[in-house]
Amino acid sequence: MISLKTILPRSIQYLKPIQTQLQRTLATADPFNDGKGSGKVEAKPKTKRRTKTVFSDSLNKGPSFDDFISGKAQDMVIDPLEAAREGEQRLPKWLKVPIPKGKSFHSLKKDVRELKLATVCEEAKCPNIGECWGGEKSEATATIMLMGDTCTRGCRFCSVKTNRKPAALDPNEPENTAEAISRWGLGYVVLTTVDRDDLVDGGANHLAETVRKIKEKAPQILVEVLGGDFRGDLEMAEILAKSGLDVYAHNMETVEALTPHVRDRRATYRQSLSILERAKQVRPSLVTKTSMMLGLGETDEQIMQTLTDLRSIGCDVVTFGQYMRPTKRHMKVVDYVKPEKFDYWRDTALSMGFLYVASGPLVRSSYKAGEAFIENVIRKRKHNVGETPRLKSDIDPKLLSKSQPEV
Repeated sequence: MISLKTILPRSIQYLKPIQTQLQRTLATADPFNDGKGSGKVEAKPKTKRRTKTVFSDSLNKGPSFDDFISGKAQDMVIDPLEAAREGEQRLPKWLKVPIPKGKSFHSLKKDVRELKLATVCEEAKCPNIGECWGGEKSEATATIMLMGDTCTRGCRFCSVKTNRKPAALDPNEPENTAEAISRWGLGYVVLTTVDRDDLVDGGANHLAETVRKIKEKAPQILVEVLGGDFRGDLEMAEILAKSGLDVYAHNMETVEALTPHVRDRRATYRQSLSILERAKQVRPSLVTKTSMMLGLGETDEQIMQTLTDLRSIGCDVVTFGQYMRPTKRHMKVVDYVKPEKFDYWRDTALSMGFLYVASGPLVRSSYKAGEAFIENVIRKRKHNVGETPRLKSDIDPKLLSKSQPEV
């Protein structure tokens, strides 16, 4: 057995170098010691003062760093959406919807999972999912989101995931989508997509291939595609317009003045108008469609100007819906528009010559009531027969007769 008398001397021997090094370190760190115990103080070198950063772009319009330090920044509101808000508002009763349930709802959800498809109904937290996915399967409507569930843009109103470099496209997606749609036995289907600025063609060829596959498997199905703006590349819009789809949709989302504050900076108002215009030029018989959110602080004059711009490029269908904040990370609602106001914009748009207008607090761009009427119009054009019975509506018959095109 090793005794304590044997261990202690050896331990002290090993600790002496450590003690010496520690003393040197402390002597060096002491500002009043020059390392030799003289107590002289060395003069610190003068550090060059960093020049103040000056921004020459639009950031100058906002509060500066000094404004944040002094507390003045909170009084410098530059966001028009925030400026238009008047405190927190409770959700009105007309925007409350029941929890989704039912056999058809769960059956459709199962099919979507099995075929590894994404739907905008789920990703965008649409309040109508229970209504569109429920009921009879033949009446169900699912808006399938192609090219993945991750967008390369970051609009302030949208809850879809964002990433600069999403996953690669699934080459089997067109086939799987066509199989799902033929399995559901639908008469009308809506395909939407995330923006894929990372792709050379923005995904236009992928979308066109999906439409062709659907038409091969089920030629009787009418296809609506809600596409992006392809960064303003009109040739890509032509590819999609010539794919065989029946309705070409692209959303304006809001009025021109609010577009920079609501949408991603790469999505401009005029760019969106040009996409819809080119689709109509390529195929004049194609039904073009767009959607707008209300409740962002827009004025009546701004909405009227947007409707005028849409009619000038021959847009056929427009829908109006209430913006609803998906999460606390997204922009707040400025105001909840009353149902009567939605009725006003419906009648106004119809009187301007739009083929169909769906307008209501819970209406979304792919709302099934709009699809039902568009389906009747398209089939009437193709077969030159009388219009089949449509959904009941309180639309003024005089306005509706003015908006109907000759066939």
